[in-house]
Amino acid sequence: MKILLTGAAGFIGMHTAQALCAAGHTVVGIDSLNDYYPVSLKEARLAQLAPLADFRFVRLDMVDHAALLALFAAERFDAVIHLAAQAGVRYSLQNPHAYVQANIVAFTNLLEACRQHPVQHLIYASTSSVYGQNEKVPFTETDCTDHPVSFYAATKKANEAMAHAYAHLYGIPCTGLRFFTVYGPWGRPDMAPWLFTRAILAGEPIRVFNHGMLQRDFTYIDDIVDGVVKLLPQPPAPGGDGSRADQSWAPWRLLNIGNHSPVPLLTFIDTLEAAIGQPAIKEFVAMQAGDVPATYADTGELHTMTGFAPSTPLREGLARFVDWYRRYHAA
Repeated sequence: MKILLTGAAGFIGMHTAQALCAAGHTVVGIDSLNDYYPVSLKEARLAQLAPLADFRFVRLDMVDHAALLALFAAERFDAVIHLAAQAGVRYSLQNPHAYVQANIVAFTNLLEACRQHPVQHLIYASTSSVYGQNEKVPFTETDCTDHPVSFYAATKKANEAMAHAYAHLYGIPCTGLRFFTVYGPWGRPDMAPWLFTRAILAGEPIRVFNHGMLQRDFTYIDDIVDGVVKLLPQPPAPGGDGSRADQSWAPWRLLNIGNHSPVPLLTFIDTLEAAIGQPAIKEFVAMQAGDVPATYADTGELHTMTGFAPSTPLREGLARFVDWYRRYHAA
């Protein structure tokens, strides 16, 4: 297949591009290379992709509707994996307009491009944040997501609804993947593994939100990418029977993608300390606005469709991350 991969210079994007090429697909990757975090890291990820014969990079901001349409017209993609977004719960408190442009305007442009140049399957990234402060665990796709507690989550919830409208109106097969916490080599600098590792190595304190009373469903990057690639040739078909709240007559579905194994934050920190070989200085603070106390994925549907079954233990995954972090910063 010829696949458009958006957010190709991102953490999940880089690893997905490598896996798609290894599976024999041709990949056109796009990214705006914005400066939400250092562009040098994004460029370093692209350098990992440059040797791949079946990968080509185009720098493009998806807010530019005309440029995106021109790319679709020229390339005639078979499928789209849309990972480009403005991510991060906390940054959405500071700069909500960035989320409107990257998550709402850009996604509208992508849907329009898929309408004018139809594809076999559009897979797009949603987030576990849409579950808000849902207390029922594990989170299932049928749970209510009508009360987001961050603007980031609100934009991703909007993406799910927008995709449904286009699936219903134009028959675009759409799968929204609700990603739970993903970690591993080449991860983002604003996420806990990077933030904590940098601080521990520097002998600086780490902020432990909600006084450590948090749980996250951590999933290693290789496990996540395996699920995405296996789902690609399985677009949703129209004609749900209406027996479930999340079903639709349109070719549209939502799936959790996570580890189905939440880890207490203090256990995560203990495991990271062991991987680094030195203790953290912990500063216990209150819950951050927009955050949630726990995430916990029910991945039964994705497992049934693809055999998705994450197999990387947290201890092993964090050891790989720390090893990569040290090599990256020594380069």
